[in-house]
Amino acid sequence: MQQEKVIVIDFGGQYNQLVARRVRENNVYCEIYSYKTDLSKIREMNPKGIILTGGPNSVFEEDSATAPKELFEMGIPVLGLCYGAQLMMHVLGGKVDHAPEGEYGKTAMTVDDAESLVFQGVAKDSVVWMSHHDYISAVAPGFHITAHTDNCPVAAAENKEAGLYAMQYHPEVLHSEFGKEMLQNFVLKVCGCSGDWKMEDFAERTIAEIREKVGNGKVLLALSGGVDSSVAAGLLSRAIGRQLTCVFVDHGLLRKNEGDEVEAVFGEKGDFDLNFIRVNAQERYYSKLAGVTEPEQKRKIIGEEFIRVFEEEAKKIGTVDYLAQGTIYPDVVESGLGGESATIKSHHNVGGLPEYVDFKEIIEPLRNLFKDEVRKVGLHLGIPEELVMRQPFPGPGLGIRIIGEVNAEKVAIVQDADYIFREEMKKAGLNKTAGQYFAALTNMRSVGVMGDERTYDYAIALRAVNTVDFMTADVVEIPYEVLKTVTSRIINEVSHVNRVMYDITSKPPGTIEFE
Repeated sequence: MQQEKVIVIDFGGQYNQLVARRVRENNVYCEIYSYKTDLSKIREMNPKGIILTGGPNSVFEEDSATAPKELFEMGIPVLGLCYGAQLMMHVLGGKVDHAPEGEYGKTAMTVDDAESLVFQGVAKDSVVWMSHHDYISAVAPGFHITAHTDNCPVAAAENKEAGLYAMQYHPEVLHSEFGKEMLQNFVLKVCGCSGDWKMEDFAERTIAEIREKVGNGKVLLALSGGVDSSVAAGLLSRAIGRQLTCVFVDHGLLRKNEGDEVEAVFGEKGDFDLNFIRVNAQERYYSKLAGVTEPEQKRKIIGEEFIRVFEEEAKKIGTVDYLAQGTIYPDVVESGLGGESATIKSHHNVGGLPEYVDFKEIIEPLRNLFKDEVRKVGLHLGIPEELVMRQPFPGPGLGIRIIGEVNAEKVAIVQDADYIFREEMKKAGLNKTAGQYFAALTNMRSVGVMGDERTYDYAIALRAVNTVDFMTADVVEIPYEVLKTVTSRIINEVSHVNRVMYDITSKPPGTIEFE
């Protein structure tokens, strides 16, 4: 039986991945495709529904992203969001104009048609998230207005008979009070999806597919110790056992005790049946990073050196049939392979493959999953919760949480400070509510007083943020008593630190990481 699928067509909006995640939260499989995707390919996929995302353009501008009229005539329900709503009206005979004044941020909206399927269980008056400078001034033939705001006469419209729905706002963001319900209504009530896509089923099906694909072949995986590569290792191990070899390169830039924790799970004494090789390359990395201070240069050195170490180990193993990677869906989309909003990161799994490893094909068992889905698979496989629920960690590790040059002494400082911070956050029960938190070592040294002596030592910066999509982030308001305890412990227990600061910069203008 063919798997039910809703597809998101990306017009360059910043929330394309978030839309897909919201669909999947209803246990309905969803993928993202560029607006340039050929209509014949969309027909072949036979989706249960189509969602058009927002975008930065005006629909009436020359060369703006568009869609053929036939997309709306296939008998498949279509939901247009923001730019997608304007495009639907523009293509089907409605009218879109520049607004006298744009609408941005939280906006009060009134539902005019309580019978609409997409507004079932939605309050008549609620707040939605607007972000537009154009507006729908006239709906297309066959449509009627279902919601409005003070400045937007067509906040929502629909042609129920044709299965076409338009929302000028962004229901996918948390700022839209009933956004989840609206998207759920479209997916389940309008599209008629059954909502029976589950991670357990995905895991078992993927294990069977890997087993069939690999046969008696050998697979090589670079195991970083992060969530993605660990879950990939778990899936492959369950499928093919010791036909899998995992190479774990400990570059000395991991969190405190992390290398030993990874080995405890996947090494000889762990519960997974695989060949585990740990390479302790700490001194090699410190030597390469000596004197380097520029963040992007550090990233490149760490990434390139990883490939060199991995190649050396691969040559010792000999010929392998498949190279496995822990690529996940945001990697695929952001690398320009799945959508239109391409932002390639220098440490992504996609690309940067070792040139001299002899293999036939790449296996990426997680390439269709978001991070939260990967975690669910990991728990299903029996990987310890401490590893599965581990916070996001940059590919270059602590190398970018140390401002300036990286060396063994600085790594030890930030490891110890970070360990104390994480320990106290857990004691305070904040580890479940704060999305990502860590300690970073600034390159600032200042005068302090410890005992009867003056010191000239480093300052540690603490950072804690909450984020939904990693595009924006808000600072966590850590209670003062917790910060006071963390500061006291770090200064008393960590050598060469005499000052602790809490970074309260949101993203934007800052980044989540501290580099």
